[in-house]
Amino acid sequence: MSGNVIVVGSSNTDMIIQLDRIPRPGETVLGGRFSIAAGGKGANQAVAAARSGGNVTFVARVGDDMFGRQSVEGFESDGIDVRNVLEDPQSPSGVALIFVDKAGENSIAVASGANANLTPEDVTTAGDAIRAGDVLVTQLETPVETVRAAVELAAKNGVQVILNPAPAQPLGEEILRHVSVLTPNETEAELLTGVQVKSETDAEAAAEKLLAMGVDTVVITLGARGAFVFDSEHCEMVAGFSVEAVDATAAGDVFNGTLAVALASGQEMLEAVRFANAAAALSVTKLGAQPSAPSLAETEEFLKSSTP
Repeated sequence: MSGNVIVVGSSNTDMIIQLDRIPRPGETVLGGRFSIAAGGKGANQAVAAARSGGNVTFVARVGDDMFGRQSVEGFESDGIDVRNVLEDPQSPSGVALIFVDKAGENSIAVASGANANLTPEDVTTAGDAIRAGDVLVTQLETPVETVRAAVELAAKNGVQVILNPAPAQPLGEEILRHVSVLTPNETEAELLTGVQVKSETDAEAAAEKLLAMGVDTVVITLGARGAFVFDSEHCEMVAGFSVEAVDATAAGDVFNGTLAVALASGQEMLEAVRFANAAAALSVTKLGAQPSAPSLAETEEFLKSSTP
């Protein structure tokens, strides 16, 4: 695959504890295994896109610290253009604390650090790269005014915009009307529309509301079940793949980064979503965020040998 993908978003270092179960409030659970991995929704999406064959530029902020330097080194090793990854002298790099239970489910707390300082001016500085892109991907772990600047600049220059509205928060039409593909999960779709998504009928109702807000295409991700695609041409469930889950962290990010590359390389929407489903399924079979993102060869081989 190919295509120019621009990712505007967050970079974190994930500190992960694997446990039999996630602690309840006020409870301490012993016996967990600890590891550290590169993460952050924006960084995860950039890495997933690069490993899927995209030409990726990342726009982000990291701290002037060990975690920031290690993150940038990792991006460079994946062939990501880091000229717009800025070192912030005022704040530390973002950090996420993650509990993962034996079923692969997780609970995550994030200290945003330098991510909170990514500004619309940083987007303007990266303007030439954004204008040269085929697809821009962004999320909501950086300030919403920065997200708005990114989607407006991309849309104005004919660049497809994928917005992953996570972590969930309300969004106005001033942002959504610039979005080519919106990729909420069930919880995010409900927050944006008020529709509880428990079935395909619910997903269609939520998607209809989002299209009325100006979005071109809605792809509601439904975990192992797959993804529901709705726009003027599609109203269809694209089935997921059955795998043995180890860690669901970053599955949605892998989906979005891989979807961006598939669309940038000219794949039709349903084909692109199926490809992204496969990459996301592979990602949950490994521990950690960026370490779990598969290569293009791995995803293609998985597609050949698996059926939804």
